[in-house]
Amino acid sequence: MLSAVSGLVLVAALASACATSSSTPSSATATGSGTTATIPELAPDQKVSIVFESYNLTSTGTWKPVIEGLLHDFEAAHPNITVKGQPPQGTTPNGDYTSSVKNQVLAGNPPDVAQVTFDALRFVAGSLGAQPLDTLVGRDAVQANFGGAHPFAPTARTLGNVDGKTYAVPYVFSTPVLWLNKTLFTQAGLDPANPPKTWADVKNAALAIKSKTGKDGILVDCVTKAAVWCFQSLVRSSGGRVLSQDGKSLPFADAPAVSAVSTMADLSRSGAMPNLDQAQAFKAFKAFKAFKAFSSGQLGMMLETSAVQGLFMAGAKTNNWELGASQEPSFGSKPVVPTNSGSGLAVFSKDPAKQRAAWELIKFLTSDRAYTQISSKIGYLPLRTGLIDDPNGLQAWAKANPLIKPNLDQLTRLQPWESFPGDNYLQISDTMMSAVEGAVFGGKNPAAAMSAAQKQGTSLLPPR
Repeated sequence: MLSAVSGLVLVAALASACATSSSTPSSATATGSGTTATIPELAPDQKVSIVFESYNLTSTGTWKPVIEGLLHDFEAAHPNITVKGQPPQGTTPNGDYTSSVKNQVLAGNPPDVAQVTFDALRFVAGSLGAQPLDTLVGRDAVQANFGGAHPFAPTARTLGNVDGKTYAVPYVFSTPVLWLNKTLFTQAGLDPANPPKTWADVKNAALAIKSKTGKDGILVDCVTKAAVWCFQSLVRSSGGRVLSQDGKSLPFADAPAVSAVSTMADLSRSGAMPNLDQAQAFKAFKAFKAFKAFSSGQLGMMLETSAVQGLFMAGAKTNNWELGASQEPSFGSKPVVPTNSGSGLAVFSKDPAKQRAAWELIKFLTSDRAYTQISSKIGYLPLRTGLIDDPNGLQAWAKANPLIKPNLDQLTRLQPWESFPGDNYLQISDTMMSAVEGAVFGGKNPAAAMSAAQKQGTSLLPPR
């Protein structure tokens, strides 16, 4: 884990590597309003090659073939632009895909456009040299891309903003979905048409499944380092926050957050959720063993992103069980506050022609055509929600796949995945989630664990 001092050294190195301020592109001078583009359009015969880095180009499930198909379609529609798609380079512990971009920035050869997770957004804008799109192509063009026949959901439009500027166009994400094995529900004497609404209901259902079927009851991915986005939803739904509204303090040791962690720990200690120690829990989730357990019919419920919908549907079909989906459970009568997983698309190139080509790719990958593929074949939310009612879009698919409904309903109430401030954002997140894992799987006292993490995390915040 980096200290605050080493974090400052990193900032200096990155600033040197980026060469220009993250708020002004090197290709031109930004206008005051940001409504006018500062990079020229490409000539019809102007050949440009760009590198697109995407974690959806890993070999996981249905992701890679869908994105590769879209890149092929883009090149067919833009014969003057060649796109080299690549997965994150090197190791990506706990889903830290931004480290790949960081290492390439330091080497002086970043990807031209990259898929960046929302937790890294402030770091990407402030230290990695992501270009403000409002300046590159003009604020009007950015907002026009959110419009069209099927506009972006209002809650999604500003997720890629930092200090009022768009640094990333929201791309693919989900809200926490409670996936159900309806067959195990029936075998346990439960009604699969009436899934658990509260965490108390989840505990009771999980224990019934374990008692009556011998299978495990529930796995909550939100309590592992790789799913901090989902943990933030648990805390918000319990009435707390992990970052204060002014972005200056870390209230994740306050009573509401501790209560959420305690509820998850109770699931583990009661036997409703497999009681794994920290190392086992992390290894299981990282290796997708939990996904495989659910897919093979060995698990009654799993709170997880909808990005695994394709995997779960295939598993249910292969292993002869029925898949269901419901909204995130509540803490008693408190309203559920869904947060988003996922990523936006950001431009890192300093070359005007590559920047323009990257913008064309971003528009294509966030178009009606792209979301029709991304949603129907992977399971991510169609951010252009009107496609659900379009007979030429996702209407037929949505009717045949009601599993999308909980996710769409939660999109209307979405709150953003918070990005911790400063260059130690990842260390703060890891510190918090290590405490969560220790309390849930390792038997540590939730209040004491979260308090110690809060103290350590606070020391990693940037100076006020």
